[in-house]
Amino acid sequence: MTHPKMPPNVPPYAKDITLDDAKRVMVAAEKEAEKQGWPMVIAIVDTAGQLVMLTRHDQAQKGSIAVAQGKAETAALFRRPTKGFQDAIEKGGAQLRILAMPGVTPLEGGLPIMKDGAVIGGIGVSGMQSDQDGVVAQAGLAAL
Repeated sequence: MTHPKMPPNVPPYAKDITLDDAKRVMVAAEKEAEKQGWPMVIAIVDTAGQLVMLTRHDQAQKGSIAVAQGKAETAALFRRPTKGFQDAIEKGGAQLRILAMPGVTPLEGGLPIMKDGAVIGGIGVSGMQSDQDGVVAQAGLAAL
């Protein structure tokens, strides 16, 4: 049921991502990262932002572990791509209030994982430039 005051373009939450679906998303994202030669950290979380699966490729920077998890959590908890937060901050002004929001990682590379029009989790990727992280995250989503 949709809440009467909820904007119509905000997807509802559904049952959390299954381990089988998480594996499918992870394998597809890993294949894209390997094809590109990008050492990445890939995190998949459930609708509460809790870690379901994480992969760190050899030579992926250690700092990307927390960043990938943060991107995945942001995408799941706020039901939107993290690039939207990144773009808003780039505009400056009042948009900078986003920086005070707890749990927001405003960097491209985090996407909500959707099934049947509802959010079942999130994927976050870190390791290269944010737009490259986004390419790998999108490849993961294509598996569902």
